[in-house]
Amino acid sequence: MQRAPCNYYFRNRFLTSILDFKSMAKRHLITSALPYANGPLHIGHIAGAYLPADIYVRYMRRKHGHENVLHVCGSDEHGAAISMKAIKEGTTPKEIVDKYHEINKNAFAEFGIDFDIYHRTSADLHKETSQEFFLKLYEKGAFKKVTSEQMYDAEARQFLADRFVMGTCPNCSSERAYGDQCENCGKALSPTDLINPKSTLSGSTPSLKETWHFYLPMGDHADWVKDFIADGTLDGAAHHDAAKWRKQVVGQCLSWIDGGLGDRAMTRDLDWGVPVPLEGADGKVLYVWLDAPIGYVSATKQWAIDQGKPEVWKNWWQSEDADLVHFIGKDNIVFHCIIFPILLKTHGDYNLPINVPANEFLNLEGDKISTSRNHAVWLHEYLEDFPNRKDELRFVLTSIAPETKDSEFIWKDYQARVNNELVAILGNFVNRVVVLTNKYYNGLVPFQASDWEVIDTCHAAIAKSQEFIAQFKFRDALTEAMNLARHGNKFLADLEPWKLQKTDPEAVKKIMFSALNITAYLAEAIEPFLPETAHNIREMLRIDAMFKGFLDGHEIGEAKLLFTKVEDEEVEKQMEKLAKPEASAPLSLQGTKSEASSRVESGPLSLQRPFKDNINFDDFMKMDIRVGTITEAEKVKKADKLLQLTVDLGSETRTIVSGIAEHYSTEDVIGKQVTVLCNLEPRKLKGVMSQGMILMAEDSNGKLMFVSPEQGFENGAEVR
Repeated sequence: MQRAPCNYYFRNRFLTSILDFKSMAKRHLITSALPYANGPLHIGHIAGAYLPADIYVRYMRRKHGHENVLHVCGSDEHGAAISMKAIKEGTTPKEIVDKYHEINKNAFAEFGIDFDIYHRTSADLHKETSQEFFLKLYEKGAFKKVTSEQMYDAEARQFLADRFVMGTCPNCSSERAYGDQCENCGKALSPTDLINPKSTLSGSTPSLKETWHFYLPMGDHADWVKDFIADGTLDGAAHHDAAKWRKQVVGQCLSWIDGGLGDRAMTRDLDWGVPVPLEGADGKVLYVWLDAPIGYVSATKQWAIDQGKPEVWKNWWQSEDADLVHFIGKDNIVFHCIIFPILLKTHGDYNLPINVPANEFLNLEGDKISTSRNHAVWLHEYLEDFPNRKDELRFVLTSIAPETKDSEFIWKDYQARVNNELVAILGNFVNRVVVLTNKYYNGLVPFQASDWEVIDTCHAAIAKSQEFIAQFKFRDALTEAMNLARHGNKFLADLEPWKLQKTDPEAVKKIMFSALNITAYLAEAIEPFLPETAHNIREMLRIDAMFKGFLDGHEIGEAKLLFTKVEDEEVEKQMEKLAKPEASAPLSLQGTKSEASSRVESGPLSLQRPFKDNINFDDFMKMDIRVGTITEAEKVKKADKLLQLTVDLGSETRTIVSGIAEHYSTEDVIGKQVTVLCNLEPRKLKGVMSQGMILMAEDSNGKLMFVSPEQGFENGAEVR
């Protein structure tokens, strides 16, 4: 038997480079944020931390070998929210986490998120690991013990964790602010900040009662943390390339650091969690943000035990030959980029992350995803409603991934992307190739000398896609992979083998052999994004994952449809679900946005401002409006409505004061692309010189929203 010579050449060249690389390969530890086990997963979670990680892991395994890549995750099963849910449902925290751990674990597996281990923080091994970690920090003097007054519910006879206190937000006046954060405006709070606070346990007004806790003095670490975030240095040496971190991640962290890192409580008065392992600490547990990230470590330990090599976990966490990458949503940035690194470095034996490619939020049909209002697409329900369509959801969520700014899932858009891209482009090309090969040659591959130009195009597309994956640009990577399918369709459309078959069958053999090669390489290109589809293509072609060219005499299988159209009735059914919110909808807090609705209701026309008088075109052309990105933000002193923003306009950076503090927190605006009126006369506001105006849309209720490009755009670009 023969093999096409250029395929053999590329295969040998590829294998040689892989073998050379593996001889000096590092280990790569990838973590996905631990989903909170008090509710099921929705598409916001998947788009934020799990699908991007899965794509990256699949790429890394192919490049470095599965033995050098480890993907860990598990259920975050402690904290006040779980205790609160158990009280409301008249059950125990253990029953709550057991239920949702299984639901989420199964949903991940069915959706194809390929963890090496999915652990849980209620496991004994995690308790042991967390307590050992705490004691090491305690022995090093990492904490300070602080006595303070804390909210206490006399009726429930217990101290109240921050999430057990609700009241009116002093910043935006929302009446459903929690004691740790207002989920309407995003402002960080303490229970004593709330106006008219109430206990969520009894509904009574809590009183202040003295207690003590251990605090982490984060301010003591501010200097090295800033160097770590801004420059990528640690202890004066290069640690990672800071330029490869997403701007909004760096911006949010620097905003926190420059605003002053305060003391952070590391223990809580609760009866559910990892007990503080010290004498006299009865009734106190480790704060969930000390406990939860250590879950990555305990998961790795359990994986090592399962391999029969209990000590090998250290090779992933405590070796200079290992890299650590965290995949999270933007609500967890500070915890993974500041607090957890402080804990790891203070402990002294652990690696710090080389990147934290956090995503922004995914909205749904013009509104924020809200678990309490059941305004969500639940993963387990999607898998029930759309059996055998998990790759379709993977495709759409990757296409709209909120990598640098919030994005939106719309069911009609889902339908259009599946029908117009997966069915009409990818599925159509593969089906044509397999059907024609069976029709003309009874499934026997028409062996020919390979077309170098075709093979080069395939390798270039794969290389470009993988380059984008390595840069955490998954949307761009998917586009490059799909471009290979587009190229295949154009290749067939231009040469029209179905017309040539009667007049020049030898030419058709060359065309079909090249088309089969494109199909085989297409499976490799799409595999990180659409693993089931890649498997189905290979199954039809009867090739393995390490395709090295077709042998003379190779026979392919019958054609099977990769995708089917999404019908209007299916979309309408999903829209009906969203239109019927259920009061008993499952609560799932981790990795989701504010529970407050941001839907702009259509008010009567009389509430809208009348149009202004006409201006002439020359007056309009005097305005210099450009696209910019907010890189820094801080509150203006003694001005509740003003934020001081630093805006990158491409050729220069400007300070702009904007009256949006009642609508956006400083953390919310970092990384946002905005439109700026640049030639407005500079004006001093509250002592700060403002060098322009950020354009905002205002609805009839006075709500402000940024006027932004519909997709990422070059800073400094003119708006015409």
